[in-house]
Amino acid sequence: MRIGLTYDAAADWAAERLDAEQLAEFDAEDTIAALAAGLAARGHAVERIGRAAALLARLAQGVRWDIVFNLCEGLRGPGREALVPALLEAHGIPFTFSDSLVCALTLHKGHTKRVVRDAGVPTADFRVLESAEAPADLPLPLFVKPVAEGTGKGIGPASLCHTAGQLRESVARLLARFAQPVLAERFLPGREFTVGILGTGAAAQPIGVMEIISDATYGFATKKDYAAVRYRLATDDEGKRAAAVALAAWRTLGCRDAGRVDLRSDARGQPMFLEVNPLAGLHPVDSDLVILARLAGHDHAWLIDAIMRQAAARAGLSW
Repeated sequence: MRIGLTYDAAADWAAERLDAEQLAEFDAEDTIAALAAGLAARGHAVERIGRAAALLARLAQGVRWDIVFNLCEGLRGPGREALVPALLEAHGIPFTFSDSLVCALTLHKGHTKRVVRDAGVPTADFRVLESAEAPADLPLPLFVKPVAEGTGKGIGPASLCHTAGQLRESVARLLARFAQPVLAERFLPGREFTVGILGTGAAAQPIGVMEIISDATYGFATKKDYAAVRYRLATDDEGKRAAAVALAAWRTLGCRDAGRVDLRSDARGQPMFLEVNPLAGLHPVDSDLVILARLAGHDHAWLIDAIMRQAAARAGLSW
């Protein structure tokens, strides 16, 4: 099989003079190399394509692949994660992970929460703010973050707002920094989970439920120092409830192949949907989905193989 590999290499964006936070979602060379080696180990021909501009050039040259393993996050605009899926869909080329509609929807945390809420999936009350004015109908404390970012970007100690003044200051800072609306949701004081999911539709199942235990807010800085965070599988009743909520959200949103659903429990121990990551990081050591799979007894090679098996089956290909 001929497999294309699309990704945003952090090194490829060096000319843009981006800072560490702006580069956070892009892939390091060891991630790309591990994926290429893992796919080639099964005897397949792997072409490292790169980001969307490189894919456009190869498509214009008439190059095609049996399937593409897609990791592209994009840089600009609320539809950036949907760009590569849309290009591949337009050319009839199968690819891993969710389609362009799902990628466009789920990047916007507010739109995503509206969809899952309407389907009955528990999620905290929230508002999408376009100014620093505090929402009158949403009581403090509130937790704020950019509405369309990942990898903990914009999340830190100042995200938790106990007073109207703190809220105004934090929202104003995020609006200026990220030039996009801010999601404000009621703070959930309980345990924090991420659920790894493998599969599509009714066949989707959890890989495991991972509890994240950190003395600091689990955001951009914390994720970069993952060794300082404690991770453990949550197999108790609350963990099982988290898995059920995550699966309901995954199926409602139409996510495919593999990814993560993030949750946090309220004061009563009810896990609540936070957000979904249909293009989860796959660094061989420190990405959350990889850590979770490792805790569940699976190595990086198993995870890549499992993702490809799901995507190939959808496309009617042998893997």
